[in-house]
Amino acid sequence: MVTTATETLESVRNYYGSVLQGTKDLKSGACCSSESLPAHLQSIVADIDDEILDKFYGCGSPIPPALEGCTVLDLGCGTGRDVYMVSKLVGESGKVIGVDMTEAQLEVARRHQTSQALRFGFSRSNVDFRTGYIEDLAALGIADNSVDVVISNCVLNLSPDKRRVFSEIFRVLKPGGELYFSDVFAGRRVPQSLSGDPILRGECLGGAMYTEDFRRLLRDLGVLDFRVFSSRRSAINNPEIEAKTGNIEFYSRTIRAFKLDLEDICEDYGQVAYYLGGIPESPFRFALDDHHLFFQGKPMLVCGNTAAMVSQTRFGRYFKIAGDTSVHHGPFPCGAPAPAADEAKGCTSGCC
Repeated sequence: MVTTATETLESVRNYYGSVLQGTKDLKSGACCSSESLPAHLQSIVADIDDEILDKFYGCGSPIPPALEGCTVLDLGCGTGRDVYMVSKLVGESGKVIGVDMTEAQLEVARRHQTSQALRFGFSRSNVDFRTGYIEDLAALGIADNSVDVVISNCVLNLSPDKRRVFSEIFRVLKPGGELYFSDVFAGRRVPQSLSGDPILRGECLGGAMYTEDFRRLLRDLGVLDFRVFSSRRSAINNPEIEAKTGNIEFYSRTIRAFKLDLEDICEDYGQVAYYLGGIPESPFRFALDDHHLFFQGKPMLVCGNTAAMVSQTRFGRYFKIAGDTSVHHGPFPCGAPAPAADEAKGCTSGCC
């Protein structure tokens, strides 16, 4: 039974470095993404070396739009599939840092740096792989306020110290920077008897965050509003594991949160947002989250937090905001969509 943080990290390192030789070795569906990649990402994947793809483990597609020229940090990058997709999107003027503690995975990622740069038409590689722990980014030389976007694909659940991970994320993000990640969440707290199980931990179930504990953790770090971009029930597809986890419901969710000074509920200032278009991946409409879809040129009433998310971030050049926060009209009726039948009851994001 895994009982300490050190043992947990070593168990995870062994699972992804030795036990798993490819996606076929996964024992559940939790770490497998059933989402189809958007067309612009499919074309990039077609240019990524097969060895990188064969050892990809993830539960989503946490690659946001409008990344050209950005510095992006991928936590738990593994063999580098997402790093290389983002490498193409940020272009030669951008930079991607991939962090992982499993050297066997990074050996694969590094082996393809030159060939991937050539495939993308770059004169040099714009990726940098670093061996280390996502709980201690300072030890890897990642400075305060130095990163535009942090991504992660089904990795944060593996950490034994999630508070420190999220604290580090918001330390390194620039003001207005974005955390955009996919991970497995649980509808109730996973008991210690299961969280220490090396197979359940390695399959992204033992360390899955209870949704409300995640909300409280971000609140304690000063992140008062985050958004759910997508959510679906995780298919375990393993009777033995299902027997262990019992009535615990698991969900694969993609979450976005910004390093902004936001309020803890949506407030109404009479603001209107206009999407001007121009984001390459979303020229005519832009989805901020699961209940904010902006159409080019169409005015949308928004709360103060939403206005900040689309105007005080890298998305600002693509939006026009009419109004300011000088006059307050009370709470804003910013409701999340009705949950599907298999979703947990209640609000799943900070925007309610």
